[in-house]
Amino acid sequence: MGETFDPVSAAVAEFGPGAIVHQETADGIPTLWTDAVKLAGLLRFFRDDVERPYRMLFDLTAIDERLRRNRRGQPDSECTVVYHLLSLERDAELRLKVALTGAWRLPSIAGIFANADWYEREVWDMFGVQFDGHPHLERILMPLTWDGHPLRKEHPARATEMGHYALPDDRLEAEQEAMRFRPEDWGMARQRDGAEIMFLNLGPNHPSVHGVFRIVLQLDGEEILDAVPEIGFHHRGAEKMGERQTWHSYIPYTDRVDYVGGVMNNFPYVLAVEKLAGIEVPERAQVVRIMLAELFRINSHLLFLGTFLQDVGQMSPVFFTFTDRQKIYDIIEAVCGFRMHPAWFRIGGVADDLPEGWQGLVRALLDWLPKRLREYEKMGLNNRIVRKRTRGIGAYNYEEAMDWGVTGPGLRATGLAWDWRKQRPYSGYDQFDFDVPTAEHGDSYDRAVVRLEEMRQSLRIVKQCLDNMPEGDYKSRHKLTTPPIKDRTMHDIETLIHHFLSVSWGPVIPAGEASVMVEATKGLNGYYLVSDGGTTSYRTRIRTPSFPHLQMIPLLARGMMIPDLVAILGSIDFVMADVDR
Repeated sequence: MGETFDPVSAAVAEFGPGAIVHQETADGIPTLWTDAVKLAGLLRFFRDDVERPYRMLFDLTAIDERLRRNRRGQPDSECTVVYHLLSLERDAELRLKVALTGAWRLPSIAGIFANADWYEREVWDMFGVQFDGHPHLERILMPLTWDGHPLRKEHPARATEMGHYALPDDRLEAEQEAMRFRPEDWGMARQRDGAEIMFLNLGPNHPSVHGVFRIVLQLDGEEILDAVPEIGFHHRGAEKMGERQTWHSYIPYTDRVDYVGGVMNNFPYVLAVEKLAGIEVPERAQVVRIMLAELFRINSHLLFLGTFLQDVGQMSPVFFTFTDRQKIYDIIEAVCGFRMHPAWFRIGGVADDLPEGWQGLVRALLDWLPKRLREYEKMGLNNRIVRKRTRGIGAYNYEEAMDWGVTGPGLRATGLAWDWRKQRPYSGYDQFDFDVPTAEHGDSYDRAVVRLEEMRQSLRIVKQCLDNMPEGDYKSRHKLTTPPIKDRTMHDIETLIHHFLSVSWGPVIPAGEASVMVEATKGLNGYYLVSDGGTTSYRTRIRTPSFPHLQMIPLLARGMMIPDLVAILGSIDFVMADVDR
């Protein structure tokens, strides 16, 4: 099928013209509508039968269409289920859609894509779509006792719309009973060879689970027979918030998704809005964005390295890595005014120009950190005990990474030099010289090695930003840039009014759909935005890397010991807000 492969033509040729409806989108991703009967065949076709196939289910979500006005050229639908496929060999994406009316039901595709398990549970939880044949279809982010499906349009978006909350004793007892783990519900036996099997809660509050997160372990002595990860304790309705806030005022909420990623979370959101609006970002703003993103990448990886080494028994490195992180936060505070959650990217650019003296702060970090990384490598990753604790532990290969939707350092640890900044450069990354670190075995140790080398590559990128920072505007002069650049807001009453409306109500973004992803700190992070031509998003979908990564825990844990699982969890590098949203 070669370089000119057209997924629309291929699908029509295979399934007939009546099976496919093609939709044009603002992001240019081929988007095909099909029906529930042909869905599984179409997914298998693109996963298995085409040359350089679409091996990864990147995302699976839904849209409640019932209040949407601008759907020209799309089939009638009350609820649309969206499947986002990714071909690493092609560096290509594909979007499949199924329209549901009346009964919101579809066949489960968990037998086609392993990571569809949690995604289908999420769509059931949030929208009430029934997936026939799913192995365990129940709530995943909301409590089991929750009433309704929060991302349906009739569900309230604010607590003040839901009435007074009360927790009488009988309800408290019911909530606690709902939390009880019943092994039989998961096909687990309570005995093995006549001996009683132990079930152990790891979490939801435990240092090794890096947040509010529970794993129920089925144990035969110290050996893990099976594991059931339970998420949702940190769910705050980030996608629902994205559909109630204006395009502009939602930016600070994105910081909290991966709370150690900072502006890295702003990045895909503003890129998606800019794609919908047709905004071209000035070169200076692009380079500033890259510099801040790479500083946050280093910051996140330093946190990973310190806590990972602590998880396997080294107590000292975490204090050193936190010292280094403070030096980065000093730069971020000087540039953005805030440290951990700067919310500094804007639609069309960044909030302000770089301050005087920023070069000295960045140069000092570039002089300081390389020698520290050498120390971490020598005393941490080259330590014999660390190697024995992590080599061969929690290993997976490239094929398994594809099955489970693994991206970022975890994928590169399997030997594949695949980085979105190289494959699909955004914001000018194609102008930078850096390498893509890889490892060979895909185990806990290799995932740490890759992240250590990625910090060195990020320092290379930051140095190029320092040496080659272009002149010019820090924000676009497009009419939908929010807020407008200052020298355009005080000329007369009309421009002042425009500025006031743009900030308070936000811009009116043209109707359409756009999905944009970036190479974030923990893997590919993407925003899929649907505009209905208003001042707020009609649908905000946040695809985070940690959500699919935690699905792999049962696969990685079986046959391991409990201390091995602690090393595995540390090597995944996740934060629960990135999982639960």
